[in-house]
Amino acid sequence: MPNAFWCIVEDDRRGTPKKVMAEVIGEAARVSSGRAEAVWLTDKASEAGLTQLAEWGATKVWLLENGAFAPYRSEVWVGAAAELAAKERPRAIFAPVTSRAREFAARLAARLGVGLAADCVAFAMDGERLVATRPVYAGKLLAKVAWAKTPWVATLRPNVFRPADGEPGRKAAVERPSGPTPAAQMKFVERREEVSTGLPELTEAEIVLSGGRGMKGPEHYVILEDMARVIGAAVGASRAAVDAGWRPHRFQIGQTGRTISPKLYMGFGVSGAIQHLAGMRTSKVIVAVNKDPEAPIFRIADYGIVADLFEVVPELTKEFKKLLEK
Repeated sequence: MPNAFWCIVEDDRRGTPKKVMAEVIGEAARVSSGRAEAVWLTDKASEAGLTQLAEWGATKVWLLENGAFAPYRSEVWVGAAAELAAKERPRAIFAPVTSRAREFAARLAARLGVGLAADCVAFAMDGERLVATRPVYAGKLLAKVAWAKTPWVATLRPNVFRPADGEPGRKAAVERPSGPTPAAQMKFVERREEVSTGLPELTEAEIVLSGGRGMKGPEHYVILEDMARVIGAAVGASRAAVDAGWRPHRFQIGQTGRTISPKLYMGFGVSGAIQHLAGMRTSKVIVAVNKDPEAPIFRIADYGIVADLFEVVPELTKEFKKLLEK
């Protein structure tokens, strides 16, 4: 409907919305006084997924279900979403900060001829206009921004906004817009394989362990993974570790990697370069372990341990096991 706040659904590519959508829909419902709607572009939706979106607060689900939407290609997604937006005239379009949604939101805003507020950490209505708060200068300052015209397009940093309180049994109307799907202009020439680590996803985890140059090599990340399995954490890496080839880029935390805001961040052998801090400084509690007492990360850490990580990590893992066994 006109003036609705649209939430672009991020799913696990198996027909289930990711839990970050509870935050996106919850915030959209809050600032719009309950006019949050979900827009799901997928090759296969599930009834459980539709039910979940409704229980999180979506009053309507625009389901664009077509085999052309997988794998994700921006020209296909943006064309379909822009056509629907031009017809239905939403007041705002929200999406979570993920690798896919970052590109999609930027291209959609450009197609619609409107501005984009990226990586937002707060919203407030000022009369009839929306004001967004977002970090600038690698997170050193917060800026308030507004749009010149609608729709207001924004991406929301995960683990910052309060998730919607699920209401079991809540229903939402499901609209299945018809129309031609834009043809893909590109083709994949390599095989894509999803590799599971068995650990939570980096951007959605409540606890994140990060290893930097101090890990000394890729073979040593196993000690972080062992601890992560004990406490249910995700494992990330600094840019230095990724550039060295120790971890794939999808695990990089920082300005040129993933932006995270977990309840607990623990950095091991991470010096705290400004580009890394930009990706994790909004973590609720920050713990740093580094042999160098002058490491920049200690300046923002809530707790710091000046010690050899190869001595600290095994001891922490043992203590966590003891606590959880009680």
